Formats: sequence, structure tokens, C-alpha cells
Amino acid sequence: MRRLPQRLLLSTLSNLSRRPLHPMVELTAGQRQVTDDLDQLLAILPPPLGYSLTDHPQREELLEIVLDLGRLPEARFMQSTQYLAETPVSREMLQYAVARVGEFSGDNRAGIERTLHRISALRNRQGTIIGLTCRVGRAVFGTIGMIRDLVESGQSILLLGRPGVGKTTALREMARVLADDLRKRVVIIDTSNEIAGDGDIPHPAIGRARRMQVARPELQHQVMIEAVENHMPQVIVIDEIGTELEALAARTIAERGVQLIGTAHGNQIENLIKNPTLADLVGGIQSVTLGDEEARRRGTQKSVLERKAPPTFQIAVEMLERDRWVVHLDVAESVDLLLRGRVPSPELRTVAENGTVVVTHPAPEPSPQRSEWPPANVRSSWRDSGQMQPLGEPLRDRANFAQLLEATLDAPTVGPNGEELPLHIFPYAVSRHHLEQAIHTLHLPVVITRDIDQADVILTLRSHLKGESKLRHLAHIHHLPVHSIKANSMAQIVRGLRHLLGMEDTSPTDTADLSLFSPSGSNDELEALEEARLAVEEIVLPKGQAVELLPRSANIRRMQHELIEHYQLTACSFGEEPNRRLRIYPSRPH
Repeated sequence: MRRLPQRLLLSTLSNLSRRPLHPMVELTAGQRQVTDDLDQLLAILPPPLGYSLTDHPQREELLEIVLDLGRLPEARFMQSTQYLAETPVSREMLQYAVARVGEFSGDNRAGIERTLHRISALRNRQGTIIGLTCRVGRAVFGTIGMIRDLVESGQSILLLGRPGVGKTTALREMARVLADDLRKRVVIIDTSNEIAGDGDIPHPAIGRARRMQVARPELQHQVMIEAVENHMPQVIVIDEIGTELEALAARTIAERGVQLIGTAHGNQIENLIKNPTLADLVGGIQSVTLGDEEARRRGTQKSVLERKAPPTFQIAVEMLERDRWVVHLDVAESVDLLLRGRVPSPELRTVAENGTVVVTHPAPEPSPQRSEWPPANVRSSWRDSGQMQPLGEPLRDRANFAQLLEATLDAPTVGPNGEELPLHIFPYAVSRHHLEQAIHTLHLPVVITRDIDQADVILTLRSHLKGESKLRHLAHIHHLPVHSIKANSMAQIVRGLRHLLGMEDTSPTDTADLSLFSPSGSNDELEALEEARLAVEEIVLPKGQAVELLPRSANIRRMQHELIEHYQLTACSFGEEPNRRLRIYPSRPH
């Protein structure tokens, strides 16, 4: 017999492998060809069930068939669910289907040889199969038209999305394009035989790509490393990266210069950041301490999260719908923005009615702001040497790390100069009692500290600041700003705290909180303060008239003085005891 030349033989075999499918033509994003081998899936079902779907009007939309012992068999479509029979599923029906599929692996999955269908089993405590989920596998050619330019770029791509959105289908098509159209050496790590089908011969949908099967799911990371060491691939395709060992193996492969195409559990990049098992895919997260100047420059707190390494995948694709994908062209930049409380601006790629790809940059939604103080997950701040220093790994307190992560992604509130809230104040010659009362009553994000090393600012009286060289020297050594108030009164303290927090000064029309000016909260004190408040708000401010109050004791008159000062007015005491009383003036006398 005459021998065919090797090149002609390879070409003939390649054409034969493609012949059962649709012709390999150049497809745009809107042009897709589908092959599902659905008849072979229906053949494993008991005859009455398979016959009911042979000519079903929604056959092309069938997602899966569910057979649960003692329940009616179901066919689940994209938009509806229908019963296939009026007789519950029996053990004999389950055994009929099990006998016609391949062996179930350690993850309770099996397949049908030379097809992409997946059969998953439900077992009881004794290991007996009591339910089957028969999922339809389809090879869709042209499904990656929206990101074909990214596939050809040579960068590693990570696909994210909810179950059933088409991640595995896109993965299979990317492997075919890389192997057939770009002529690259592609190896698929097929844990459940879902990408290349069941059996020893891979499904033609993967083209010239090679497939490595995994004996047990827990060995996937070892097979990934074996593929690189033994078979010299240019591209490795991995489905469902779900463990820390698999994420570490993926990083090892990427560092060897191999292009990675993979999927992971999660809808968005934020899900990976919050998942300690898979965070390494986007670079890993670590807690660091910023110096004061860096915190002010960034406008953030001093304790923040940072990306600790380059991401394993340079590009991430969030598959929202079949024809609507969000593309992060620079995963490192997107992760950095998210960790700083900002919203990245990825590309949104859709397919128009004429089949063309439409790329837009939707405006990012503003991050939600905190509505109350202090935040529930706030941590105490500390001062450092001014250098950024990563904490030791591994982190022992995962709860604190998780709280810090939530605070970072939720754009935490900071002070006007970038200080982390709550603001730590070191009082110098200021009434600690008045400070505590003001903070507690107004619910301000402020903490009084006795340790100047823990402070963010020094609060003192103006009179002490003028001639107190010791205080100035202390502030200079610890690099602390000093804020002064005119008097040790409640009104001045409240005004100083509002100024430190960047809050608007109280306007004359604001209603004062009387509990601020009454330490004991007795009825006599509150009644006298209410009298002064009404006099100010009802007569002095709107009418510009002076008002005399009822005679009060010296202690109560002092409280009234502070309340009147809150309204930026002045008052004088006149008369003799026990009839000495206050007179409130509409403006300060010149």
C-alpha cells in the first residue's frame, strides 16, 4: 500500500475530526454555531422520558434533566420547568440511566463518551445513588467573539460568573481558537471531563488542543504542574480553580511564562478579594500601615489593605449574561482601586443586533457612604515611624483582617486631614469631663487618649498655647498638630470638636442639645436652660430684642451663659442675690 505523506495524513485526520461538527468558518461575535449531541443524552433515559423530549418545541433551550427517587422527573429549560411523566422516578429508572453512562469519579460526576454532557449523582449515607442531574453540554462556536482580541494577546485570562452563564463553554471555545487558529500548544486540565467530554478520545470541539484527565479532584494542582513539566505547553486551560493549592499552582505556571485561561467561583473581582482561598489569583491581600503623610496624600486611613504581588491573571472577564461581559483589562489596577475604596471603570462589551461588538465604559456607581458614627468595625489607630511596613504572615486574627477588608471596600470615613476615624485627641488643660460629655451626647467619632503616642491631635486652650513652650516642644517631637479653643466652656469645646472633624460650624438657627450644658440633668437645670433657649430662638434672634431671664443660682446662670455662647450671643448678670439674673443681648456690645 502506498504511504501518504505525513503532512497530508495530518490534514486528512484533522478534517475527519472536524467533519461531525459544523464547518470551521470565521465567525463574528453575533454568529454562533451550536452542536449538542442531545440525542445521545436522551438515549440514556428510560424510553418514555427520552421520547417526550425528542420532538419537544423547547428542545434547543433544554438545560438539564433531574431524576430524583420518588419524585416526578423534571426537564428544566431556560425560562421554565416541566414534568416529563406522571409516574415518580423509581430505582429501576435510575439504574437504567446509570448503566448507560461512564464511571462516576470522586466528585460524583460522570459523562457520555465523545459528548460534553455531565451526569451528576446524589447519594444517600450508604453511597447508593438516589438522584441524577443530567446537564446538557453544548459546543458553541463563535461564543468568544467579544474577547477574541484578548485571547490573541497572549495574556492570562480569568473568567468569572454565576453557574450556568457559559464559563465552561467559553473556555472550550478559547482552547479551540488558540490551538487551531493560532497554532499554539494547548493543554486542557480536565478534572470532570466537562471541557473535552467523557472517554479517552477528546471531543472535536477542542480542536487540536490536548487534554489531561485528572484521576481525583484533589489532584488537580499536581496535574497542572505535571502538564508544564512534561508536555511543554504554551497555554494551559483550567476549569474551576477552587482551592488554595490550585491557586498556588496557577501562580507557579504563570511565573514560567505560560498563558493561563481559567475560571473561578465568583461573580466579580470583589468576590475573589474577599475569598482568602482565591485571593492569590488577583495578587493576594496584605495589611500595611501607612505613615501620616502618605495617609493624607491618599485621603485614607493609616491601616489599609494592599495588593502584595502581581496578579496571576492579567485580564478578568465578568460574564453577566451570554452577550454582556465586563472586562477588566488591568486586574492589578482594578484591585488597587477597590482596596482604596474607589470604583474601577472596566469595559462593558455587548453584541449588537448586527453582530458587531460594542465596547463602552459605563460611569462607575458612587461608593455608599457611612450613615452613622462610629463605624461598627473601626480599629484603634497607632502611630509609626512614617514608613510603610507589611505585617507578618500568616495573619493570625482573620476576624480583624476581614473587618479591615470590609472597611476598605466600603470606602471608610476619614478625617479632614486623612486621619483614621475615630479621631484620637490628647487634651491639654481642657476639661476632660466636658470633652467626654460632648462626645457622648453628640455621638462624635472621637476618642480621648492619655498616651500622646496614640494621638492624632492635641487640643488645648489658647491661653496655654501662647506662653507654653513645653507644649510646643511636645507637639514638635511627636509631629502632632495643635488645635486651640478660647475657653474651657461646653460651647467652645463642641465648636472645636466640630472643626477638627471637618463638620460645619453650628449656625445661630441650630437648636442646641440641652443635655450638653447640664451635667446632672436635673429638672431645675433643664427648665432654666429651656427658658434661655426659648428666649434666644423666639425673641432675641428673630426680633433683635434683649430679654431678661428669671432669677437663678450662680451655678445655673453659668450653664445659661454657656448655652447663650453656643448661639454666639452675649449675656450679663445683674441684680443682687437671690434675685440675680441674666440679660441676653441680640449682639455683642462693642
